[in-house]
Amino acid sequence: MSSLRQRFPSAWRLVATLLLLVLAVALSFVLSPLDDSKLAGGAAISIVILGLSWLIGWSGQVSLGNAGFMAIGAYVTAIWANHHATSPIVWSLVLSTVIGGLSGLVLALPATRLRGPYLAGMTLAFSFAVTPLALNWRGFTGGSGGLFINFLSTPAWFGGLFSGPDALIRANAQWPADVTLVVAAVAFYFMANLFHSRVGRAMRLVRDNEVAAELSGVNLQRARTLAFVISAAYAGLGGSVMTLLSGSVTPQTYGLTLSILLLTLMVLGGIGTLSGAILGGLIYSYSDNLVSLVNKVSGINPTSTLGANLKGIVFGVLLILTMMLAPRGLVGAGAWLRRAARR
Repeated sequence: MSSLRQRFPSAWRLVATLLLLVLAVALSFVLSPLDDSKLAGGAAISIVILGLSWLIGWSGQVSLGNAGFMAIGAYVTAIWANHHATSPIVWSLVLSTVIGGLSGLVLALPATRLRGPYLAGMTLAFSFAVTPLALNWRGFTGGSGGLFINFLSTPAWFGGLFSGPDALIRANAQWPADVTLVVAAVAFYFMANLFHSRVGRAMRLVRDNEVAAELSGVNLQRARTLAFVISAAYAGLGGSVMTLLSGSVTPQTYGLTLSILLLTLMVLGGIGTLSGAILGGLIYSYSDNLVSLVNKVSGINPTSTLGANLKGIVFGVLLILTMMLAPRGLVGAGAWLRRAARR
């Protein structure tokens, strides 16, 4: 088994991805419509977290602007859908990914010459600029009201798989979830190959030792730019999927708060890992359940000022505990527990 994995790594990763996809789709048939919606949202966010994890965990560059790239992908999808209502969904996804990557290239050309807090400050400025631009370009973005599109329509053959009084509700909730799972599986498969490719090894070398990377023939500027482009493309894809799921896009959705949330989810799951991005998506999906549990246990009124800001407080506490007890996130904590169990 291990020899096959070493001889055919791409095929092995493809089989593993397909197996996980089949399990996830099978799970969606068991979950309730509400849980299917949460599963879809978590899968979409995991795509963005994966791109951010590639940028920070593998190339060593800090970005606070991925919410801005998500907004670009979201608006591209909404504008395209309003002018090409009958075009296949795949065109919206591809177009948002490409334009997201191109916007990342534009930002990367000056940003990759910066380091540390200066790089973070520039990407932060980009994230701040997205909302005002979207508010003022009313002809393209719809201003503060945003844009609306049709939800993912459920095919008749898929709806025929369900029966009972709630068949339509279940089908309409599960179809977007399954489509999102397929898109996420494709994104994770390509990233898994990228992690283990020559480009991935060059990124790790740039992150760990820039002098050694240059001596090995790695072009530092090109490597950092490529990392930005790939991360922005994944953010654009995630924003596109989120728009298809929600049926709308507004400027207020993609502000600085979302960028910080993405960073938090990445750290909680595990930086630079595929499974960490999946865990981050699951945490995002069920964060409202966690906040409701805290409200119930603590007796905090959800309508009070404290209750309205409790989600941010909970994520802040989780982030502090993770950095103190498990710096490598839940993935690192799980690996430590497995090693301890073997010992």
